[in-house]
Amino acid sequence: MELLDWIVLTSTLAFIVLYGIWSNNSHKNIQEYLKGGNEARWWTVGLSVMATQASAITFLSTPGQAYHDGMGFVQFYFGLPFAMLIICLFFIPIYHRLKVYTAYEFLENRFDLRVRTLTAILFLVQRGLAAGITIYAPAIILSVVLGWNLKLMVLFVGTLVITYTLVGGTKAVNVTQKQQMFVIFLGMFIAFGFILYRFPEGISFSDALHIAGKAGKLEVLDFSIDLNSRYTFWSGLTGGLFLALSYFGTDQSQVQRYLSGKSLKESQMGLIMNGLLKVPMQFFILLVGVMVFVFYQFEPAPINFNPKAVAAVKTSSEAEAFKTLEIENLDTQRRLKAAILQGTPSKDIQLLSEEELAQRTRAKALITKAAPEQELNDKDYVFISFILGYLPSGLIGLLIAVIFSAAMSSTASELNALAATTTVDLYQRNVSEKSEAHYVKASKGFTLGWGLISILFASVGNLFENLIQLVNIIGSVFYGTILGIFLVAIFIKQIKGKAIFWAAVLSEAFIIFLFYQDAVSFLWLNLIGAVLTVLLGLIFQKTFNEE
Repeated sequence: MELLDWIVLTSTLAFIVLYGIWSNNSHKNIQEYLKGGNEARWWTVGLSVMATQASAITFLSTPGQAYHDGMGFVQFYFGLPFAMLIICLFFIPIYHRLKVYTAYEFLENRFDLRVRTLTAILFLVQRGLAAGITIYAPAIILSVVLGWNLKLMVLFVGTLVITYTLVGGTKAVNVTQKQQMFVIFLGMFIAFGFILYRFPEGISFSDALHIAGKAGKLEVLDFSIDLNSRYTFWSGLTGGLFLALSYFGTDQSQVQRYLSGKSLKESQMGLIMNGLLKVPMQFFILLVGVMVFVFYQFEPAPINFNPKAVAAVKTSSEAEAFKTLEIENLDTQRRLKAAILQGTPSKDIQLLSEEELAQRTRAKALITKAAPEQELNDKDYVFISFILGYLPSGLIGLLIAVIFSAAMSSTASELNALAATTTVDLYQRNVSEKSEAHYVKASKGFTLGWGLISILFASVGNLFENLIQLVNIIGSVFYGTILGIFLVAIFIKQIKGKAIFWAAVLSEAFIIFLFYQDAVSFLWLNLIGAVLTVLLGLIFQKTFNEE
């Protein structure tokens, strides 16, 4: 990075953080700190909801996902618009009518304290883990860009986010997310345009789509019924629907965004905005990754995009074998590119693709042998490697600012929600009544505590296939059970507290078992967990005969 990049990066981030702190550094009561005084308009709610989900992982990992596997990942979001409609019709009216601070307050009103506490704890566990990953993602970027120690970068990023969230509260999170989304959209559109600009003369966007199609990167829909297939039309529409219902309807990091809305209508309109824009946004980010793939049809691609892993093996006893493999891979790339550009039959292209993939797998084996401490997966390094290698000065700083803006927005929302749930559902509910100022201080203390826990988890975390999948997998292990509890609470009035409590406990134990056995794709865990919780609740209600 050059001086201009540093100027763009630091000025963008400094403006966002300082504006948030300056405009929202005084809170008279917990309602102002945790609900932002209920002043957010629908566009603020909508952008805040989008920004919370669109973490740095989205912009770091999604293009790499598309580069390797194509556009199929967009199917993951097919159930989201339907989930937004259901939440607007059934969930939000209840939350607003009860004037709750967290989604889990409603559960005590409907069931009992035990169910509320269990659900809050399930949320705290999974969101606490996810917060660590969202801190870990931008730390990877800085460690690659600057060559600094990854754990020091985790500490730096985590400290920045904790300070910003602790001082500003919910209103600061909401207000700054509008600026962050502007930076994100601006940066991604400029990056997309620059990729097209860097194509060889005579290669249009239409030509690029044709090349990507020949390589199988534009296969968006998969209608196969295979429970082990990670992304299909059916898993996205069903498992994705249940995941989105649980995430947007019961996850406090999202619920807190629209609970700060000025009215019921403003909150509903904000969620509808997210439902209309989310799938096109993800489609576009995946398309950016596909265009990076096309770009590398005219430029040699590294056999592994993790520069630290490559540097480590090149200074080891496996250096000669790795160099030979690199030469073989470049030759395979040349033949594959020629086949794609010349319109060779798809069967031959598939054979060359498998050969190229086998060489990349052998490269990972050499890296493991030479430097076992290095990360093998390189999907998360694809986009950042392209940014650093081919974008001009200034634009590099802007794209790094995009990823940092996303990291701050999502992590701030997560820490804000973790603090709210801990304060309201565990601390305030179980201690003698204190002053409003005391609860504001407690919320800030819990923000700090969860921030430190997230930093600790991020410090020991490793890449897992790729980061965006890891966050969704963590959520899927818990979200189905949580959603099942809320579905019973809203729609099945005959099930009472004792029955749903034990149903949730057994359902969650079974889901963890399925996950450990790797029995089905993680998206199906959301559907299985929700349905199982409901069914066990019905069975236990008859068994306990609870009034």
